[in-house]
Amino acid sequence: MADIKKTNAPLTTITYDRRKVKEPTGNIYKAIKIVAKRSEEINKELKEELLKKLKEFETDQDSLAEIFENKEQIDISRYYERLPKPTAIALQEWLEGKIYWRDMSEEDFNEFK
Repeated sequence: MADIKKTNAPLTTITYDRRKVKEPTGNIYKAIKIVAKRSEEINKELKEELLKKLKEFETDQDSLAEIFENKEQIDISRYYERLPKPTAIALQEWLEGKIYWRDMSEEDFNEFK
């Protein structure tokens, strides 16, 4: 998997051509569902990574001064805040054809029941 932090996804809200978004599936709702699922995965990955990094700063007896003065912890948090939102990353991956998906037919779907 490519490093999701090295994406060229926009940092601000932009308008996308809906035809380009729905092109791979032929259905805008199906495309949005796939992008939303990928966005949830990205969000989970980023959250786990951030919590892992912040856990390094945990101590048994934090004083209020230590909590508010830990510059490294603040810098890490700010870095993650400046990243593009998971939905923007997922949509950029979708438009670049980096998301694997498959359309399950009704017969395939029934096999999983």
